[in-house]
Amino acid sequence: MIDRTAYQAKEDFSRAKTKAVFQSIFGLLGIEKKELLPFYDVKELVKSKKEQYLGMRTIPIHKIVGSEGRYYDFTYSFLPKKQMLRNRWVNIDRAHLSNVNLPPIQVYKLGGVYFVRDGNHRVSVARTQGVEFIDAEVVELDSEISIEPGMTKDKLKRKLLEYERCQFIDILKQHKLDQIMNLREIRFTAPGRYQEVLNHIFVHKYYMNQDSAEEISLDTAARSWFEHVYTPIIRIIRSEMILARFVGRTPGDLYMWVVKHWDDLKHKYGQEYSMEEAAVDYSRKFGVSLWRRILNRLCNRKTGKS
Repeated sequence: MIDRTAYQAKEDFSRAKTKAVFQSIFGLLGIEKKELLPFYDVKELVKSKKEQYLGMRTIPIHKIVGSEGRYYDFTYSFLPKKQMLRNRWVNIDRAHLSNVNLPPIQVYKLGGVYFVRDGNHRVSVARTQGVEFIDAEVVELDSEISIEPGMTKDKLKRKLLEYERCQFIDILKQHKLDQIMNLREIRFTAPGRYQEVLNHIFVHKYYMNQDSAEEISLDTAARSWFEHVYTPIIRIIRSEMILARFVGRTPGDLYMWVVKHWDDLKHKYGQEYSMEEAAVDYSRKFGVSLWRRILNRLCNRKTGKS
């Protein structure tokens, strides 16, 4: 006698696997490749620190956007990408087709969306079968950044950068430091650097106070930092055309790298090591010339890499 449920479950997996192949192909053709978000990468990106157990909840499946450890096994819509998933996927689908109650999945809630801790196959089957809600045991983590379904890691990073920049500008305005600096000059392509800039200002203030009988005001220290540290480094970066060797980066990015490199070189060779020498040395060691980029692109084409 034919087990129609087993046959149907196998057919369901084959169709889901085929859709996953096409989804991956379409993803390669798109501007941004959509994938499930890796939970720990996102947690690190948004700097989540606290968590709270929420217990059993019924959650919308379309808000499950990532996974703790199986994000590479499924497409962004939880279609199975690998043949090795077949047996477990089919068994869960058979249970679903037979109306067997499955245990709740376990998820993290972060930024208003969910990441699977346990139950990736159950989510995949449920989503493939058009189920809209699923029972889940939920642990919520704090985040000041909201995440939307369909958001890629790059989009999340851009949203975080914009959030950090707004926070940075608000702090400057509170201390009237926005009147001292050209804020259009200070932009970054990686999270965390706006806070580093504030730290640079406070460190600069600390060293200024070492040589002063009276406490140096924050606005005085900020003006000094902008005029005597940040602006001269940016001027060197532009005059030496260093930015051309770091495609996709901003003058602010280069400032951060160069000032750290300069500090390392001064510890190694002495305090006389100049800012300009440090900038040129950083560019020479870590920058990529136009000809090298062209050569790399040609080599990648020959090897089939994008």
